[in-house]
Amino acid sequence: MTDAELVSRRLGAVGAVHLGEDVGHEPFGTVFRDQHDETTARAGELHDQIEHLTSALAKTEGRLADLATARKVIAEVALAGTESEPPELTTAYQVIVNAFNTHPDQAFRVRERHELLGMPTDDPAMNVTRSRLGRLTRQGFLTQPGRGLYQIRA
Repeated sequence: MTDAELVSRRLGAVGAVHLGEDVGHEPFGTVFRDQHDETTARAGELHDQIEHLTSALAKTEGRLADLATARKVIAEVALAGTESEPPELTTAYQVIVNAFNTHPDQAFRVRERHELLGMPTDDPAMNVTRSRLGRLTRQGFLTQPGRGLYQIRA
């Protein structure tokens, strides 16, 4: 086997070009040009995909940043919403619970509580207390054994 044949066998079609031979029925230059054109077209498609994916990635990263900011804001608002009542309201609730704690086995009406605590018995003041008693009942501190009656939960 000659050196040219050995190189041709090892290099295949590329070796044929260097040796000036034809590949198949077409000259190697035509095959090479076709492959070059196909490869160039494929490279263009890949560049287009890269541009599209880069754009999509930038949009997605922007959305993630927006979501992270929203999560922080929601967490701050949620924490602000769980803060305790202002001191004057906490004190009013505590006075009510303490009054019920002094008589744990007895159910009281709002007016009786007001009289016992020396609070005003006018309708607006008692409505505020009813509202507070309702809240304490919903929170589980008090029970309501009958209509208008409230008692400390045992």
